[in-house]
Amino acid sequence: MSKQEKKDQTQELIKQTAKNLFFVQGKFDATTQEIADEAGVNRTLINYYFRSRDNLIQIIFDEAHRVEKEKSELIMNSDLPFKEKIANFIDGSLQTSLQYPYLETYIVSQINKGSCHKRDVEEEELKKLYADIEKEMELGNIEKMAPVQFVLNMISLLVFPSAVRPLFLENMMIDDKEFDLLIADRKDIILNMLFKK
Repeated sequence: MSKQEKKDQTQELIKQTAKNLFFVQGKFDATTQEIADEAGVNRTLINYYFRSRDNLIQIIFDEAHRVEKEKSELIMNSDLPFKEKIANFIDGSLQTSLQYPYLETYIVSQINKGSCHKRDVEEEELKKLYADIEKEMELGNIEKMAPVQFVLNMISLLVFPSAVRPLFLENMMIDDKEFDLLIADRKDIILNMLFKK
């Protein structure tokens, strides 16, 4: 293995370890030392490859943002029928939630800190989405409401379970595996709540 390949491999290991700590375990305040220990590398390598913990976090945030943007593009740029687009978005969101249960919570926490913020949707895309929602309401496929309420309902049904995961696990006395099964079953439940037919 060349030096460059080894360097790339170590960088990727550090990034994946940090993602695991932040997005899978929910340890948003993990220190450089904790990331290094979990990755099995020397702490100085994190500074060598990423210059600082903040740069590493920014890189991870940018990758997380890319995941979120790809999900929103499932709705915004697809020519599929509306319900099918929403079903694909829900499916993609649930898959991401199973892989990275704390991703949305992490993104919100970073936005609240004012440290990382990027818009996922452009104004014209949002206007088109609202027009599509209004059309579905006129066709009788969705209850009449402000289009933003439809979006809020959908996002709430998708994100809230992961956002309260630790509280839910403790109070409902279920383990991670049972919770993941509940999340996996949510697609049809959410579609049935959002659409009349």
